[in-house]
Order: sequence, then C-alpha cells, then structure tokens
Amino acid sequence: MLPKGLPLPTMVLALLLGILLHRSASHALFQPGMRFCVKVLLRWSVALLGLKIALGDIFDLGLGAALVVVFAMAGTMVSSFALAKVFGQSPMYAALAGAATAVCGASATLATSTVVPNYKEKDVDVAFVVIGVNLLATVAMLLYPLLGHGFGFTDRAVGILLGGTIHDVAQVVGAGYSISDEAGNAAVIVKLFRVFLLLPVVLAVGFYFSKAGMGSETGKVPVPMFAFAFLALCVVNSIAQNAPAIAPVFEPIKSALVSLSTWGLLLAIAALGLNTSLRSVLSLGWRHIATLVGSAAFILVFVAVGLALV
Repeated sequence: MLPKGLPLPTMVLALLLGILLHRSASHALFQPGMRFCVKVLLRWSVALLGLKIALGDIFDLGLGAALVVVFAMAGTMVSSFALAKVFGQSPMYAALAGAATAVCGASATLATSTVVPNYKEKDVDVAFVVIGVNLLATVAMLLYPLLGHGFGFTDRAVGILLGGTIHDVAQVVGAGYSISDEAGNAAVIVKLFRVFLLLPVVLAVGFYFSKAGMGSETGKVPVPMFAFAFLALCVVNSIAQNAPAIAPVFEPIKSALVSLSTWGLLLAIAALGLNTSLRSVLSLGWRHIATLVGSAAFILVFVAVGLALV
C-alpha cells in the first residue's frame, strides 16, 4: 500500500519562497537579519533537534542493524567525495551532498554548511542539495517500500531499510506507517539514530577541511558548540523519559523548544534562499545531480545488502 498523501516539504517551500524574493532582499538593510538567521539561528535550531531523540530507543535497535547503518553512513560520505572527484565537483559540495543523503536531508545539509569553508558557490550548492534531496526522499517514500518487500524482508527489516536510507523524517514516517505499525516504528527509530549521528558527521567534516588546509586561517579544527548542545539535549530527553515525575513540567517545555527548532530552521533556510538567485540554481549541471543521486543509490544498496546478511 502506498502512502495516501505526500508530506508537505515545508523547508523546500521556505527555500523556494526565499529564492523568489531574492531581488527584493538584496538591500543592505536586510543583510544583518539574514546573517543572523544563517549563522546563529541555524546552529541552535539544529541543537534543539536533540530533544527529539531518546538514547533508549537507539539501544533497542540492536547491534547488527546499528552497525549496518553506521557503516552505510560512513560509506555514503566517502562515496560522495569519490563521485564529486570523478564528476569534477568541489569537496565542499561533496560534503553537503554526502551529509544530506547519509544523515537527514535538509537539516544535515544546513548543519554541515556551518563547518564547510566559505566558497563562491556555497549558498547555491546548499539550495540545490536541499531541493534535490527532498525530491529524492519523496521518490524513495513511494518506491522503497515496494523494493523492501521485493527483497523478501519482514516488516521490521523493511522499516530498518526505510529509516536507514530515506533522507527526511517526514518521508520516513509516510513510507513506514504505510506498511504497518511495526515497520513504521522501526523506520522512525533508525531514522532518529541517523539524526543522532549528525554530531560525529559534522565534527568529522570540520576536521577534514581543517586538516586539508581549507578551514580557518589559523588552521584550527572548528568546534561547533551547537553540536555538543545537540548531544546534551539528547541526554536530557533520555533522562526525562525515564523520570515520569518531571514529565508534566518537561513535556510542555520540550514541545515549545521543538516547535522553536522547526521555525528556526524554516527561517534559516528562507534566509539562505533570499541570498540565492534562481538563475544560479538552474545553471547547475548534471554533475551536481549525478553526485547527489549516486550517494543516495550507494546508501540504498549498502543497507539492503547489509540487512540481507545480518
């Protein structure tokens, strides 16, 4: 059974709206606010995503499935750099495309962009990856459930496949629960595990560019404090879930902060769109597409084969 409806890609809509208003936002009056959204608001909105994750759910995943996901993500990052090199793309674009397909789509792209060195086409590349990965995730939501059953997987294994390969949370939910509650629950847990691994991915990307001499002028490894705040909030959420006495106080605060995170990410990506012209996005060629699609294909094949062997 296919999903009854496609989830609304709000981050893509915010980005496209920003791009359409690019000329209107070129005035110097708007620049401080746009910089605040892309530099500060973005980082702490990503940090607040940690409140969505409970470590206990990740532990219930099982060692075999967890290892498949970890190695698939690492391999996807490596494959993205390899594909970018083959197609003549920059390593910075490779990092953005790899994080988008390996971790969690648009959110991972934005988080990774904070540790990728600045370069001329950076905003355009981020916009392209966000749009492209959402299109891929929507296609995957429709296609991957059919592939999972075609491989002969159980509902739980199909859920792991979906959570381990589809890029955005909304599409994971749509695909998983269109099959069964068991598949949906497994898909969401695996997806949140991938989101949890955003921390090491961001740190590794920052370390790579620093050691390659492409980071800051001092050559120091960047320390993204928002990533450690993300981890700390994961721990806080995990403790709160095992302390029912504080739930009446914690849950309203958590709900408000998660909503703040959602709106913060929307504002950040809209600001990125305001700084990006539509012509520049449309001018990107097939090499950009090939790197992104190739990375998505890699993680699908790796997870499917891994699940077949576990």
